[in-house]
Parts: sequence; structure tokens; C-alpha cells
Amino acid sequence: MLMDATRLAAKFRSYPPRLITAIVQVAADQSLECFVIGGTVRDWLLDRTPGDLDLTVPVNAVACCRSLIAQLGSGTFVPLGCSDEDAGRVVWQGLTIDFSSFRLGAQTIEADLCLRDYTVNAMGVSLLSLVDAAHAAPQVIDPLAGLHDLQQQLLRACPDAFSADPLRMLRGYRLSATLGFHLEEATTREISQHAELIRRVSVERISHELDLIMASDRAHAVMAEMATSGLLWQVIPELACGRGMAQPVSHHLDVFEHSLAALGCMEEIMAAPERFYPECAASLQEYMAQPGMKVRLKWAALLHDLGKPVTMAVRDDQDGRITFYGHDQTGKKLALKLGRGLKWSNAMREGVAALIGMHMQPFHLCNVRRHKPLSRKACLNLCRKAGDDLLGLFLLAMADSLAGKGEEKPPAMETELSGLLMEILTIYEEHIRPALTGPRLLTGQDLIAAFALQPGPLFAKILHDLEVAQIEGKVLSRQDAQRWVQQYLQTNEVNNEI
Repeated sequence: MLMDATRLAAKFRSYPPRLITAIVQVAADQSLECFVIGGTVRDWLLDRTPGDLDLTVPVNAVACCRSLIAQLGSGTFVPLGCSDEDAGRVVWQGLTIDFSSFRLGAQTIEADLCLRDYTVNAMGVSLLSLVDAAHAAPQVIDPLAGLHDLQQQLLRACPDAFSADPLRMLRGYRLSATLGFHLEEATTREISQHAELIRRVSVERISHELDLIMASDRAHAVMAEMATSGLLWQVIPELACGRGMAQPVSHHLDVFEHSLAALGCMEEIMAAPERFYPECAASLQEYMAQPGMKVRLKWAALLHDLGKPVTMAVRDDQDGRITFYGHDQTGKKLALKLGRGLKWSNAMREGVAALIGMHMQPFHLCNVRRHKPLSRKACLNLCRKAGDDLLGLFLLAMADSLAGKGEEKPPAMETELSGLLMEILTIYEEHIRPALTGPRLLTGQDLIAAFALQPGPLFAKILHDLEVAQIEGKVLSRQDAQRWVQQYLQTNEVNNEI
């Protein structure tokens, strides 16, 4: 709900008195008029807690930062912007205070505010009016009618905002994602006209905004809007190859629209995992609560079919069926390349790529499970391949399945996936974990002593296959294991494998 502007002083007084006193003293010492601006004022008016305290002064912003640290007796200075931009940040006791000087030679606060990105961020309040609110209620300085746009939940670009900094186009979508606002039609048209300018922006700045979008609850809606304006094809051109690419009749959307739908389904699953995996919802919530995990899963959903345009083929037979053989592994390689280009961390890049490379495995096991019982060996193989991301793999599979609604899709696919995950988890707890964590029935030393074997490829293979036999219940004791190895050696000797 939009707050009455007269209550802004109370918001300002929520900061530590020591900090308020220090900021006032800095402005007095520098003989500068100081204003609270931008996202801070916007968030106050929305009755939200700002991430930063944004301040602007006519000149000497960096000097104000250093003076503030001196007044407080502690704090860390961080330079902001380009080398020729007079802006800085003070981090003090977990709070972030940003100072900037008026931009491009602006002589008034009104002129400076008009040089910002969006009108909802182009509002300011005099620092002195916030400190001395008893004499007169603070007045919002609003040269571009940002208060009206805030009431309408509208994102309208300031004049020439995108030519000054093309990243502001992407920032508009990020604000839409995090605030729930919508972009004004004229602003969207302007983004469409200037989308190519985003190529001038550093990859690091682009990647940061994209991750903020993915971290929101509206990533799907915003990515769809970015596709409509054309900005998405500039920041992630790899997705453009899937536009208009038909799929087999198990799907109802082209490759790109299906990928976008999978992102939307992932958000739906994240909001209520108990609807899709009712028997392990708590484990899924714990898994998703890991730092950065939701962003990783959303990227995996959007990019999971990145390999389809490269592997697309049409069978040379009467059916002329479309195929994408190997698209999971090709997609894994492409995701690794894309992640490097976006400067993702190693953990992020490899985590997303691994999920993409495995995303067909649950469907393959569902196919097997329709015809015969699931083997413990198959469960072991998947658990080893997925590692700590087994739950993430099934979240991705569910999103992929929900996004496909073609005529030939198995009618109970989501129910099958839920049942498969529970069966794998049960087999793991009852048979796999005890075998992997308990003492070995035979060790490498036993193979050397009892069978005169030497460490090597066969040595390792015997231990691995013996472990599988134990998990499958074929070997239950040390004596069983010895007999199994003896039989193994005899069989492979007959087959000339030793």
C-alpha cells in the first residue's frame, strides 16, 4: 500500500540516531544541501524496507563518504560507478549508505532526478526536512510525476534513459519482477527500438540483473515480456534458435515456448511442492532453501532444451517424426558455454549444466517402470549420477512434464514421476545407503590376499560390481562375497576378459 508522504520522516528516523546525526554533520561540514533519493524514497512510499540509503549532493560525494566514516569512527568505503563518476558507498554496521553527486553537471535536484532511469526512482526528499519534520512535513520532489506512476504501479522511463545507460532497459524488467509493476507501453516500444544497445553493457552487469529477475517470483512473466520486446534475444541469443521449432506430438508448444513454460511450471512447483511430490515436500523445501538453489533451478528449467535446435532431425520414414537425439548432452555443453559467457560461478555453471545433462533420465526410468520393476542397480546409477541434486533433477523433470501437453504425452506422467522419486528414495534408504556406508564385505586387501589380484582396472571393477551385487541382494555376507568373486573370475576367464 502506498504510504502518505508525511510519514517519510518516521521512516528516516528508523535508522540509528548516530548515523542520522553523522549524515547531518557531514552535510553541514561540506556546506552541501543533501537529499534522500531514488529507490530509498520509492521503497519508503511503498512501506518497504530499502536495501540502501541513497543520498545525493550537488558535488563532492566521495568526500562525503570519507567524512561520514570519520564522523562514525568506523565503516568501509567502496567506490561506485565509473572512474570519472563521483559516487561512493559506506558500509557501516550492516547498513549501506550511498552518496552520489548531481549527474552530468545538473545544477538542481530536479534536473538531477530527471537524469535517472525510471520515474518511480526519480523522486527525492530534502534531508533537512526529514530531520526537522516537526516544523513542516517533508515534501516529495517529483519533477516527472513518479508518485503518480507509483500509485499506478507503472514503470515509465525517464527522458533519454536508455541512451545514457542501456542496462536500464534490463533494469526495468528487474523492477517489474521485484516490485510487481508493469512497464508502460511507450517504454516497452522504446526498449524494442533500442534493444541492441544492451550489447554495449558489461556482461557482469547484465548477469547480475538477470539473476535478480530469476530470484523473484515473477521470472516467467518477465522473461516472456522480454521475449516480446526482443531484449531477451540480445542477452541470451541461444534461446532464439528455438522459436518456431516444432516438436513431436507429445508437446503442444515450439521449443522456446516450451522452455519458457517450463520456467513458469518451476515457479509453480516451488510455490507448492506438496502438490506435486506430496510425500517428500519437506525435503524439497530444505533442498530449495540452499543459497542460490532456486535461481539455479529456474535457469535449468529455462535452458533445459538448449540442445534441441542443434540436434533436431526428421526421420526418413512414413511417419516423418521429429527427433532430438542427444539433446540433453548437447544442451549440457551449451549451458556450460553460456554460463562462462555470463560469468557464472563454477558451482552455478556446473550445477545448471549437470541438471540439463540428466533431465531425460527420470523419463527413461518411467518408461522402464511401465514394463518391469525398477532395479536397484538403476536406482544406484541415477543416485550416483545426480548426487546431491537428485531432488533438483526431479523438480526439473516435473516442470518439463507439466510444460508439455501434446496428444501423445503419457496421461499420468506427473503421477509417475512422483511415484518414481518415492520408490528411488525408498530403495536408497533401505538398500543403497546401508551398502555404501557400512563396512565392505571384501576390501582391496582381501582381493590381493585371497585371489592374488593386483590393483588395476579389473581390481576396481570387481569391487564396484560386488557393491552392486550387494545392493541388489545377491550377496549378503562375506562368504557370499568370496564365492561371488570366485565365480566372477572364472566366468570372465572363460570369456577371455582377464
